[in-house]
Amino acid sequence: MVTINIPAEYGYVVFVAIFSIFMIQWKAWKVVQARRFYKVPYPTLYYKTNNDIFNCYQRAHQNTLENYPQFLVLLLLGGLYNPIVSAVGGAIWCMGRVTYAYGYYTGDPSKRSNGVFGYIGILAQLYCTVRFATQLLNWF
Repeated sequence: MVTINIPAEYGYVVFVAIFSIFMIQWKAWKVVQARRFYKVPYPTLYYKTNNDIFNCYQRAHQNTLENYPQFLVLLLLGGLYNPIVSAVGGAIWCMGRVTYAYGYYTGDPSKRSNGVFGYIGILAQLYCTVRFATQLLNWF
């Protein structure tokens, strides 16, 4: 049997998880605003003709949603190994997603790569999660 002690610093992990919800909602709001501005009716997910800028707003949000479950798993589990590193990694990922979105919102999809630094945060969380697993298994 393994006992897991949750350190007080895990509160930082929880705060990053909460912040990430606000980041997701901000992106959703940006899509709603773009939908109104470009007159894209519901339930149209992507505008089919001559509106790549709206599609960039939609993709920026959709891509973040596609990556969000992995982010949360790594944040919450990795935080049990090292809450500070995991929380900082989570904050970096969130800032990377915002930068990614601002680049995408220009209408030039190549500018979304400005947010690539967010992967540093995911790698930090991945490290913490792997270390948590190896610790549970008494491998190291």
